[in-house]
Amino acid sequence: MAKKTQPTAARLALDELHTLCVAAVRNAGARKAFARSLADATVAAEAEGQKIVGLAHFFDYTESLRAGRIDGTAKPKVKKVRPGVFHVEAGSGLAQLGFDKAFKRLVKAARKHGVAVFSQANAYTCGSLGYHAERLAKEGLVAFAATNGPALIAGGGATKPIYCTNPMAFAAPVAGGAPLIIDQSSSATAFVNVRAAAEAGKSIPEGWAVDRAGHPTTDPKAAMEGALLAFGGARGGNIALMVEVLAAGLSGANWSLDAPSGFSGSRSPGTGLFIVAIDPDALAPGFAERLAAQLARLSGDYGVHIPGKAKAEAAAKAASDGVALDAALVRRLRNEAGGTTGAAA
Repeated sequence: MAKKTQPTAARLALDELHTLCVAAVRNAGARKAFARSLADATVAAEAEGQKIVGLAHFFDYTESLRAGRIDGTAKPKVKKVRPGVFHVEAGSGLAQLGFDKAFKRLVKAARKHGVAVFSQANAYTCGSLGYHAERLAKEGLVAFAATNGPALIAGGGATKPIYCTNPMAFAAPVAGGAPLIIDQSSSATAFVNVRAAAEAGKSIPEGWAVDRAGHPTTDPKAAMEGALLAFGGARGGNIALMVEVLAAGLSGANWSLDAPSGFSGSRSPGTGLFIVAIDPDALAPGFAERLAAQLARLSGDYGVHIPGKAKAEAAAKAASDGVALDAALVRRLRNEAGGTTGAAA
């Protein structure tokens, strides 16, 4: 008899995926609020087709919970330090949860004052940075976000890691359509892409990384032992430095050079997150309509790709049809979601 093969893909409704994620996080030792915040972010990433920061990345969190790199019982402390300025001490907890705790106050302050600032220290890495900016754009606000993490990329002439991939994200409301969303790292690629290539036994393009000796490499394993490269050479390195100052400098979080690994050990990387939210109507009433017309012109007359539209279309389809997932990841999720909950409420 032929050996029965396991299916390579599985489809889950978004609600089921969310329920399983919550259960898995709870079983890893986290509070309900933590579990819901992480599940929300994971489901949003999968729905929008961002596989690399979806379920595959979700297990980095559950592994880090069990290893102690994330405190699943931490309660973020939100402090209003100036009118419209909020600082969050994450307590070695989840970055998404700190943002969730401050979100309503941040939106209210931006509408009242025209601008509001969120700054967070001492958290685990935040996953998809665009997720945070997009949520503000859906509230009618223009948002810019920056975050750092453990050192992974070389920049400014260095050949060893000194910055994280230090992504930045921008989002703006568009009348009658999906928000404009720009989310990109300061490196030539995200670290999770290099790790995925290593796991798949594939090579990476030239220009992505150097090995431990500082030599260019297309071997993802050598890249993980060496350093990623900033995009655009020195210009990309300058952007990584700018992000570092905003995310770590202003928040009091660890500089990337001082941040423990997010994938090994038992210490939190203690990363920073910086977000500014602007009410466009304070400056340019009718902004969302004007932006919609401009994006339609760029797309229709000039063939410009407008980031954010494809994600919105994927999310709408996922809401009705569910999401296709790697079957092995689903089996692991179901396994981690089983058993009794081991966390405080």
